Amino acid sequence: MKPVILSPDFYLDEDVLAISQALLGKFIVSQVGNQRTVGMIVETEAYRGPEDKASHAYNGRHTARTKTMYLPGGVAYVYLCYGLHHLLNVVTAPANTPHAVLIRAIEPIEGLPLMLKRRNLMHAHARLTAGPGALTQALGITRQLDAIPLTGSLLWIEERGIKVSKKEILVTPRIGIDYAQEHRDLPWRFCLKNSPWTSKRR
Repeated sequence: MKPVILSPDFYLDEDVLAISQALLGKFIVSQVGNQRTVGMIVETEAYRGPEDKASHAYNGRHTARTKTMYLPGGVAYVYLCYGLHHLLNVVTAPANTPHAVLIRAIEPIEGLPLMLKRRNLMHAHARLTAGPGALTQALGITRQLDAIPLTGSLLWIEERGIKVSKKEILVTPRIGIDYAQEHRDLPWRFCLKNSPWTSKRR
């Protein structure tokens, strides 16, 4: 099918777990500096606003960083992790409901030479785009794209006719959130089972 940019309505669903799974098989397109790169989303994690101890917006936290999470769904929430890695989240739900989906891994589809150059790699393998910091580097995504609409000219997500069934989705606890106490083990990470491009637990 001809690629179709996801409409803003797609992101306004209040069920962030459902959106996290629905994003698998969708295509994220980056047009940074007039350089186009595309990847198919193969791994996501859900973060459910004020009630989720792993969320930046836990307990209704409002900071300069988290203000993007309170915007209406359909914008990018990009933040710097450990001062090193930019991480890309998709804000979901209506305004003032700070749900978000972390994009954890993509399969490279277009712009492979540019992705390799950005990642300082010689050959395509899982390290290229498996992991949230790796994929943003490959796609050229930085904090400058924080809060931009995902229907714009720099960054957007497309439907290309890939249908992902429930049996194709691996469901596990999220990665790297030991601080989240009892919420650490919630099964809110979703991967395409047979994809070699998903990130691995250490």
